[in-house]
Amino acid sequence: MKKISIMIPCFNEVENVEPISHAVENILKKKLPQYDYEILFIDNCSTDGTRDRLEKICRDNKKIKAIFNVTNFGQFNSPFYGMCQTTGDCTICMCCDFQDPVELIPKFVEEWEKGHKIVSGVKTSSRENPFVYFLRTVYYKMIRNMSDVEMIEHFTGFGLYDRTFIEILKQLDDPIPFLRGIVAEYGHGFNRVNVEYEQEKRRAGKTHNNLYSLYDAAMLSITSYTKVGLRLATILGFISSGISLCVALFYLLLKLISWHEFQAGNAPMIIGIYIIGSLQLFFIGLLGEYILNINARVIHRPLVVEEKRINFEEE
Repeated sequence: MKKISIMIPCFNEVENVEPISHAVENILKKKLPQYDYEILFIDNCSTDGTRDRLEKICRDNKKIKAIFNVTNFGQFNSPFYGMCQTTGDCTICMCCDFQDPVELIPKFVEEWEKGHKIVSGVKTSSRENPFVYFLRTVYYKMIRNMSDVEMIEHFTGFGLYDRTFIEILKQLDDPIPFLRGIVAEYGHGFNRVNVEYEQEKRRAGKTHNNLYSLYDAAMLSITSYTKVGLRLATILGFISSGISLCVALFYLLLKLISWHEFQAGNAPMIIGIYIIGSLQLFFIGLLGEYILNINARVIHRPLVVEEKRINFEEE
């Protein structure tokens, strides 16, 4: 009997963990009774009572497992690590807040049985904040155009992954993995297929995504999968240096020939300083993002550090 793993990362989802576990369990029992299953929650150091709910859920059903992290390891490391701890023939990764519809699980499995080893859930529309959705669209199109890898627009990681792909993830040994980029990079070799859906609103609780977390995701993808930023810095650096040299030579020439009728004042110099200075500050910041990325990989801390495991005893 084949086994399906459902991996659900969570952080302060006390109102959602129990309903999502029941919803997933009902779908698996009613629509996919011919499969064995496990549901794995990985908690990123919740402080709102989520862990108490998870312990209760795990006591009631031994097929439901939980991993508690010692601290919050971020929105990328924890889900990636959780996927690598699953034991099924395939793993379905989904959010805890019901924005990823549980009704798609049978469809994912159907595509998997057709031979697709990666089934990506792609949003065609969303009931979230329209402005946030617009920003995401702009971001995906920008990354798609900047990256050497063909990024998947509106793909958040929600989808099904065959065991063979999970084994590849384990071998990557990446301390700051960006799953969306990894799927885009290797997906063609695993006969990847897209399944479209409309993203629902959160069932309960508040979203933990904010401007900083969105910026963090954008910078991780830019510094991991693009060279355009640094190349642009080099090109504009050459251009601004050339312009500065031409301006300097022009004013030197005026000085030598004593062209008194020309009254330029300090305006050109001030404008030049501000333009070049702003370019320098922008690209120094961008360079800093690349250095942060390199620093995290060189230090090579573990993806997460576990505090506790529940219902892994038999293994």
